Amino acid sequence: MRNTLLLKPGIFAAASLLVFCACAHAFEDAGTLQRIVDEAIRPVMEENGVPGVAVAVTHEGKRHFFNYGVASKESGKKVNESTLFEIGSISKTFTATLATYAQEIGVLSLSDPASKHLPELAGSSFDSISLLDLGTYMPGGLPLRVPDDVTENNLIDYYRNWRPEYAPGTYRRYSNPSLGLFGHSAAKSLGKPFDDLMEEKLFPMLGLTNTYINVPQNRMSDYAFGYSKEGKPIRVSPGIWDSEAYGVKTSAADLIQFVEKNMNGSGLDEALQRAIAATHTGYYTVGGMVQGLGWEMYAYPTDLDRLLAGNSIEIMFKANKVEPHPAYTVPEGCPRQQDRLDQRLRCLCCFCAG
Repeated sequence: MRNTLLLKPGIFAAASLLVFCACAHAFEDAGTLQRIVDEAIRPVMEENGVPGVAVAVTHEGKRHFFNYGVASKESGKKVNESTLFEIGSISKTFTATLATYAQEIGVLSLSDPASKHLPELAGSSFDSISLLDLGTYMPGGLPLRVPDDVTENNLIDYYRNWRPEYAPGTYRRYSNPSLGLFGHSAAKSLGKPFDDLMEEKLFPMLGLTNTYINVPQNRMSDYAFGYSKEGKPIRVSPGIWDSEAYGVKTSAADLIQFVEKNMNGSGLDEALQRAIAATHTGYYTVGGMVQGLGWEMYAYPTDLDRLLAGNSIEIMFKANKVEPHPAYTVPEGCPRQQDRLDQRLRCLCCFCAG
C-alpha cells in the first residue's frame, strides 16, 4: 500500500484499507465534506469490490470520520474509526521515525556504515553502505523482496554475499530488504526487539492507543479482513522484515493522530519532534518526487500525472538514477564522504509513504 498525504494548512483526508487519499478542498459545512468524501470513496469501493473503508479528515483542528461498509463479510461487523486495518508500506514511515528518534538520542547516526550496528556484516559490502542508503533505498540495487530461498536462518549469509549493482547513493530501487535492514539496525542500536520498541515505546510516545504490530487476541474482532480476487478473506502473511516494512495495523482515529503529529508535533517529546521533522528531509529526486525517510514528497500543489509518474511500474520496481536534492548534502562521516548536512527540507506539503 502506498499513500498520499497533503500536508496543506486547512484539510487532510486519510482513507485506510485499500485507499489512503488526500483532499485539499475547502468546504462550508459537514454536509459538503460528506459529499466530497462520498464522491471520492464510493466509486472506488464499487469498482474494486472493497467491502469497507474508514476515512478520517482533520480540518482546522477538528477531526471528522466517515465509515463505509464492513470490516468482515463473514461477521458483517461495520467499519468504524476504531476498526484495525493493515496499512502496508505506510508502516515504513513509522520505521523511519524510530530510526531518526534513535539518531536524535545519540545511539546512531544515519551516516554510520550499516555494518557498525550489524557486526555480522563487517567485511561485506555493507561496510561502505550507510544507514541513510538503506533508509532511502540506495544501497546499490537490493531487490523488492529477498529471494524465495532466503529464510531467517540464512538471511545474514544473503546480505554478506550480496554485491551492489550500482555505487551506493546513486540509484534508487524500492526495496523491503533495504528498509527492513534499516529498521533492524535502529532497533539494535536501541537495544530491544523492533516489535517491542514500536509497541512499548514509539506508539505510546505518539499517543497511539489503537496501533499494533501484533494485534492482541482481544482486538481480533476489530481487525479488518482483506479479500482475494476469489473473495476469500486474507490477512498479511508473515515474512522477512514484515514488521519493519509493512507490519503496522492501526485505526483511522490513530492514523489521523499520526498525520497531525507529522503536521505539527508540538506537545510531543522534543527528541521525537526532531525525529519526525528529520523524516521529512528530502535527499534526492526521482520520477518527479523527492525521497525522504519513509515519505515520498511532492511540492504542493501537484497534479495527478505527477503522482502517477511517481507511482509507476518504472519507479516502483526498477532501479532509477537519482538527482541530489538541493536542500541536502551528504553528511560528514558518511561512507560516501561529502559535505555536511546543513539544511533540512521543511516546506514541502505533499507526502506519500514509500
